[in-house]
Parts: sequence; structure tokens; C-alpha cells
Amino acid sequence: MSESNAPVVAVDGPGGSGKGTVTQMLARKLGWHLLDSGALYRLTALAANRQNVALDDEVQLARVAVSLDVAFEPTPEGEPVKVMLAGKDVTSDIRTETCGNDASRIAVMQPVRDALLQRQRDFRQGPGLVADGRDMGTVVFPDAPVKIFLTASAEERARRRFSQLKAAGVDVSIDALLEEIRVRDERDMNRSAAPLKPADDAQVIDSTGLSIEEVLDRCMAAVGHA
Repeated sequence: MSESNAPVVAVDGPGGSGKGTVTQMLARKLGWHLLDSGALYRLTALAANRQNVALDDEVQLARVAVSLDVAFEPTPEGEPVKVMLAGKDVTSDIRTETCGNDASRIAVMQPVRDALLQRQRDFRQGPGLVADGRDMGTVVFPDAPVKIFLTASAEERARRRFSQLKAAGVDVSIDALLEEIRVRDERDMNRSAAPLKPADDAQVIDSTGLSIEEVLDRCMAAVGHA
């Protein structure tokens, strides 16, 4: 199967909606490749900070994005995919709130998005790809046969993030998390470059109040009906 013909399940939605966990489970269940596109933006932000590149310098940020030495390594079931930058494990480094906010800032820049577009499309290989992001179904893989928009209330997403951070021993305010989520949503939905929104033919799944297994079942049903 050629790369251009490999099937894609595009899963979009805001941060904290459960995309990361669900797409990993979905990729394992289908035996397909996985693209965490958000990690590419986080990696760009992290690499830029380490190279002392200003986060408002679009030209240099695009250069950083093009030259990223990145790899995603599979892990045992239940563990997050290992993210490697220049041969070093940065899985934890890119999951901080600071890195997430930096990634959201640079994701509004068209030169950065252009630099990462082909890198994302290169993940499309047989037998298939599960792509996790914010514009997978609208921009990166508009011909994907299955498009899912996974969402949840801001309050639910803040609660989930709060639980994750507390479990990791991080002292954080749920009110501060909720405000960060709302600010990030506003920025992502109103940016001029690939704003966060469901594709016209996407199936919208609201995960508020659902278990991860229930969300996975709904995603599998969407794949089965395609």
C-alpha cells in the first residue's frame, strides 16, 4: 500500500479531551502507526527554548521545526509513547503546562505550521495511521476516511489535568488550570492559521462523563462504519 493511500483516522479536539490516551489505544487495537502532532509543536517549542530562539521569531522557529531530530518509540500498553529529541528522552519535558502554552503560542504562526505539515504527512504509512491533533481532519489529512472530533467541557478537562498533576506530585490550582485551558481554547479556536474546529464530516464525541473505554468504543464504532 502506498503512503498516499494508507487509511487515516484523524482525531482532533482541544487539550484534555482524552485524545492522547484514546489515540494510543486505538492505534494499538488497529495495529496502525500513531502520530501525536501536538508533540511536534511541543518539541519545536522545547528545542527553540534550548537553542535560545525567541518564541516570536517566526523565521527561526520554522528553521527549528524543519530540523527537529525526533522519534516516537513504542512503549508497553498503558504507558505514554516515548518521545525522543536528538536521541534524548523528553517525554516528561514536553508535557509540562509551560511547554504546552509555548506550543499553543507558536502554533498560530503559519511558517511553523508550514514547516511541520509535510513532516506530519510523512507519518502516513501502511497499514494505516491514527493521527492526533487539532487540524488533522481539516488541514493535514482532509481526505481521511474517518474523522473524529473529541471534546469535553473545560471544567472536566481541568479536573482531569488536576488529577494527573496531583498524582505526579505537582502542587497546582484547579482554578489556574481552568483559566489556562480557557485561554488556550480561545487562542486555538480563533487563530487565523488552521483554527481548532471539527471538520464538516467529523463525528463529534463529547467525552464529559464517559470512561476512556466508552470513548474508545465510540471511536472504534466510527472506524467500523467507515
